Amino acid sequence: MRALGSVALAWLLLLHQLAGASHVVYENLLETEAATTEAVPPSIVDPLLRTGYHFQPQKNWINGNAVNLFIRDLGRAPMYYKGWYHLFYQYNPKGAVWGNIVWAHSVSRDLINWMALEPALEPSIASDKYGCWSGSATILPDGTPAIMYTGVNRADVQYQVQNVAYPRNASDPLLREWTKPAHNPIIVPEGGVNGTQFRDPTTAWRDERDGRWRLLVGSREEARGAAAAPRGVAYVYRSRDFRRWARARRPLHSARTGMWECPDFYPVTADGRRAGLDTSVSSSGTRVKYVLKNSLDLRRYDYYTVGTYDRRKERYVPDDPAGDERHLRYDYGNFYASKTFYDPAKQRRILWGWANESDTAADDVAKGWAGIQAIPRTVWLDPTGKQLMQWPIEEVEALRGKSVTLKNRVVKPGQHVEVTGLQTAQADVEVSFEVSTLAAAERLDPALAHDAQRLCAVKGADVAGGVGPFGLWVLASANREERTAVFFRVFRPARGNNKPVVLMCTDPRKSSLNPNLYQPTFAGLVDTDISNGKISLRSLIDRSVVESFGAGGRTCILSRVYPSLAIDKNARLFVFNNGKADVKVSRLTAWEMRKPLMNGA
Repeated sequence: MRALGSVALAWLLLLHQLAGASHVVYENLLETEAATTEAVPPSIVDPLLRTGYHFQPQKNWINGNAVNLFIRDLGRAPMYYKGWYHLFYQYNPKGAVWGNIVWAHSVSRDLINWMALEPALEPSIASDKYGCWSGSATILPDGTPAIMYTGVNRADVQYQVQNVAYPRNASDPLLREWTKPAHNPIIVPEGGVNGTQFRDPTTAWRDERDGRWRLLVGSREEARGAAAAPRGVAYVYRSRDFRRWARARRPLHSARTGMWECPDFYPVTADGRRAGLDTSVSSSGTRVKYVLKNSLDLRRYDYYTVGTYDRRKERYVPDDPAGDERHLRYDYGNFYASKTFYDPAKQRRILWGWANESDTAADDVAKGWAGIQAIPRTVWLDPTGKQLMQWPIEEVEALRGKSVTLKNRVVKPGQHVEVTGLQTAQADVEVSFEVSTLAAAERLDPALAHDAQRLCAVKGADVAGGVGPFGLWVLASANREERTAVFFRVFRPARGNNKPVVLMCTDPRKSSLNPNLYQPTFAGLVDTDISNGKISLRSLIDRSVVESFGAGGRTCILSRVYPSLAIDKNARLFVFNNGKADVKVSRLTAWEMRKPLMNGA
């Protein structure tokens, strides 16, 4: 048997001790781990671009053929229970494409090291015969967790209903077995609700005033009139016993955006503190705002607004009247179907998001895997109340290894500086920049002022500017034929405003020499004061993903890239400046990142 690393062995021992596993079960876990790592030949599963510390399911090998796991979207029900973090996620045990979806289940003590368990939910009853789709977890007052999920009970039109499942043994901290009560489905589309666009129940919350539970289900209302657009809708359902549910007369909120998938609704403190709030929090004694997030099926991005929840009227009102059109996003890159949960262990709210692949389906089958989760992020409301802030959970820093630091290094216009002394295919980089002057900032084209992605496509990393572009070239080859740019560019204040416009962009158009890749630029505007010339950037680099946080987490961008040269030890890291103003690297620290235990892979 192939020896396990010390981290993996420690985790299996911990699993054995806390879950009460027998000696036989423990030995089987060891054998499964060894078989997984030895039985999959490199010709079937390509490890070079597989992420090292982002969440992915393990590889499988069944009946002499490669069996690849595919994450379609987020583990819809992350939660914390009896000292363990649980991530339930949809996956296909039969291939690297969408289909055959079940709820896989992994557990962790720290959100970084993960152990895969048996699937929690599979089609088994009439109301989920054709699919167990997305949902959420809720902890009931007696401490019992409940999973609410969408089931498909008709194959011809994918008719969608809502079901509930409970642990067979709530005393098991690993929640290894789940049961579906006979009274499923508990919510069906009635009263004009479109049964083919009716899914993804949220975590439920309980109102102390009447003792009733509430949850949201995402849907779409068809357009009325020739010029009207379909409305995304968040329907409210109420229950006294978590068994019989009734729809409120009006939706919580709606907008002309098309179908709302994977809704999420949760409170945040209004005073700028990082402390999270339980979904059922009472507003008494605490200044509270609410966040409503929806995944737009048409655009494939996650959008949110910040606003007020009127409990009496059962309505949500965004603070910004144009909030539904402003399109605030968690992440301006490859990030979809996200879900938050409240972590009572550290009193924080944590965000999970799914990043799909940007190569072809044939590539996914060839490399043996598809889909990852972004690094979990702590989310809180900015002190201005205008937007959310995000930052990688602190636990990820435990993976930091060898480091290199640069201080007070000036990068002249047109120059670049390589960061040497460590491997950077799998790294964490934090850098603070200081621009010498803002006087050289370019004029912002009004036609692009409200479309950051188009602005980045036009004003990419290789287009010389005034103040910027400056930032990092990551996953770069030695001669920089391949490189992914993560950078800032500063524009003059718009008319009637004295605040410079800051663009943050990830430009992967030179990330690989391989053809047939989807390589869009991703970008967002950074709502920050750069009048002192200072701005920060953090990038988590992990072989085929670059996850970046600008200005302390005000703007976030995740991008998938597939270098052909800048792989493993051949990946380089550079700081570059393609503007007219000097840029000082006040401080840059880069760390090599170790691999955690990841579902047996």
